[in-house]
This record gives sequence, C-alpha cells and structure tokens, in this order.
Amino acid sequence: MNSYRLLTKIVLIGSLALAMNVGAQVSCPKSILFSQALSLHGVESFGMQTRGGSDGKLLKVTNLKASGEGSLKWALQHKGARLVVFEVGGVIDLGGETVWITEPYLTVAGETAPSPGVTLIRGGLSVRAHDVKISHVRIRPGDNNEPKRSGWETDGIAVSGESATRVHIDHVSVSWAIDENLSASGPRQKGPGKSASNVTFSNSIIAEALDYATHKKGRHSKGLLVHDYVTQVAVIGNLFISNDRRNPYFKSHATGVVVNNLIYNAANRAIHLDYIPDEWVDTAFKPGNASIAAVSNILRYGRDTYSDLAVVSGKGNVFMCDNQTINLVGDPMPQSTSAISPLSQPPLWAKNLSPMKSKKLEAWLLKNVGARPWDRDAIDLRILKSYTERTSRMIDSQEEVGGYPKYPQTRRELNVPDENIDAWLESFRR
Repeated sequence: MNSYRLLTKIVLIGSLALAMNVGAQVSCPKSILFSQALSLHGVESFGMQTRGGSDGKLLKVTNLKASGEGSLKWALQHKGARLVVFEVGGVIDLGGETVWITEPYLTVAGETAPSPGVTLIRGGLSVRAHDVKISHVRIRPGDNNEPKRSGWETDGIAVSGESATRVHIDHVSVSWAIDENLSASGPRQKGPGKSASNVTFSNSIIAEALDYATHKKGRHSKGLLVHDYVTQVAVIGNLFISNDRRNPYFKSHATGVVVNNLIYNAANRAIHLDYIPDEWVDTAFKPGNASIAAVSNILRYGRDTYSDLAVVSGKGNVFMCDNQTINLVGDPMPQSTSAISPLSQPPLWAKNLSPMKSKKLEAWLLKNVGARPWDRDAIDLRILKSYTERTSRMIDSQEEVGGYPKYPQTRRELNVPDENIDAWLESFRR
C-alpha cells in the first residue's frame, strides 16, 4: 500500500467509526420468497423481461478486428433487431475506443464463441439504446499503456441516456476499467426521465478497477455507478472484488435493488448512497436521497478494507434484511452508518425475484458468476483464487497482474436453427 493510500485510510477510519449504526436489521418480509438457487428466469422487472434482438436478424462475428464487416463493432452498430453470435474466439483490441450502441433491439450472445470466448481490451462499450442484452463476454479496458492521470477514462460497459431502458447486462467479466467497471447514467441535472432506467447488472465478476492510473482525478478505483435520476436498477448476484468504492454507488434520486452480491476487499465504500450538493448549484432540480432495497448481500473484509466499514454507508433511504458484514478474523461488523434512513419495507422490488439466503450465497456465486463459468479464462480463475485464498488487492495497472491477455484466435462454424433459438443458446452454457 502506498503512503497516500495509507494516510487516507487512517483518516477515514476515524470518521467512519464515529458514524456506525449497529442496530439490527428488520426481518425480511413474507413478500420476499427465498429460493435455494438464484434464478432470474421469469423476473419481469428492471429490464430483465426484454428479449433484446433474439427474434431479429442473425449476425455472425467472424473476425477479431476492431471494425469492418464481420467485426463485433459492425454487428453492434447494425440497424434493426439483431442477434449477434460468434464464430471466432480470442481477443478484440479496441485500440482505445469506446464502441457506442445506438440501435435498439440487440442481443449479444457471447456464449456462442468457441473457447476461450471473447475478450475486449483497451476500450469498452456504451449502450445508448433500448432493449439490449449483453452476456457472456469479458471486457478489460486497462490503462491503454498511457501515462498516469493522462485523462483516458473509459468504463467497461456504460449504459447512458433516456433511450437506454430495458437493458440487461448478464454474465460478464469486467475488470481494469478507469472510470467505473460498470455504470448507468444520463445527463444527471436534467431531471426525471432523462437518464437510463430499467437496467439490470447480474451474475457478473466486477473486479480490480484500476486505482492510481490514467483518470485525471488520480485515484479512481470504482466498481459500479448508478448516477443521479437513474431509476429501476437491479444489481443482482455479482462478485465485486478489489474496487475501492462504488460496489455499487447510488446517487441523487436513484432507485434500485441490490440483492445477493458478494463484495470483497472494498476499501472505502461497499454499497454506498449519497450525492454531492455542489453539483446541483444553479440547476433547475434539487438533489434528494436515493432509495434502494439491500437484501442478502455479503461484505467480506480484505487487506485494503477500512476498519469498521459497513455493508451500506453514506446518506439515503434503505430497506435492509439478511445482509452480512464480516471482518478479517470472521467477526460480524455493523451493517450501516448513521446517516442511512432505514425503511420498514422495500421501496421497490422485482416481480418474481426469489433471492438466496446470504448464508448459502458464497458457494453458489463462486460457481456461477462471470462470463463463462463453464470455460473460465486465466484472469477470472486468478481473481476467484484471490478471493478463496484472501489475497486480492487493489491495483494501479493491469501489468501488476500479468497484463493484457493474448489468447490465440479460434474458430467454429455455427449452424443456427430456424426456431427454438433460446434452447440453442442454452446448449452452449453447459
């Protein structure tokens, strides 16, 4: 740990310890029906009901080029409803570019790629359209080999703007981003209805967001941001590892559910609610508390975690039940800080969502999260091992953990059926 990080940690430990809320959580209401395994099948809220482009035109990715016919970018930016499948596996080097998705009705089926699957490096994706499903891909932006604080600030996947509704990001592995690994945002101060809405981030590995790298602000290791006025966001069944803050972070007037996530080695904040008043000076709208339900999540301390960090902190309205905070020696810790306003019932919930109890969550997540649980790459295997061995740490560059992947290109011709597409896609996930 560098001296700046250590000093910051010492200062914040003192302030955080004075603000702990050690009160017990309320019991989970009978309306929340728990299950033995987390499944999103049949959930009809937060964008999970969209079919994306699964009923549209079939587009095959046939090369690993950054652009041009047959590339992933070509397929993403194609007009009309489209199902994107892969006849090629390996690494797509975006060369420092963020690829914008502005055409709606899109399904990206990364499970169809031959082993080792598809990994995007040195760039990210920006979703600015409705009815989009992205699954079973890896995105690892890294520092693009640029100098520290150079201003290169890409997200892994950013969902942004009022057109970005009914978006489901599922079973992805995102690491080494500069701004955030994942985000849902919009113009922020333009008020309700202008930002992203009905967005789900699920079943994913969200790890090792770079800390002191190319962000112009300096230290900026962030997991997942839900920006001002972004509403109806679900963060379900994810593994957050070694992101300093935003695991996730809900800002002014944001709403959502945070369910069945395992957060390890968060440093400054785990689940966080707050806003910055100075950002709202001379604007037409006033800031207000975010409102969320936080159910059956686990915060487990790591080597970078500040002493007495609560699973929920900041300022906002939160319904909490069945969460755990576990320190380095296995002792339970406080659940929330004193500025959190507790709610007696969830402010919103997903229809047909049945979470797992937190005591059964860890083993299930380690087996099922990430881009390709049946075919993990070396990076995901290392990240998972760093959790089980309790050795994970925050990093400033991908070079500290082996650098960008260099997988060989692989090919497999696909024979796509004319019907029963869902069952065909499912066959690749076994």
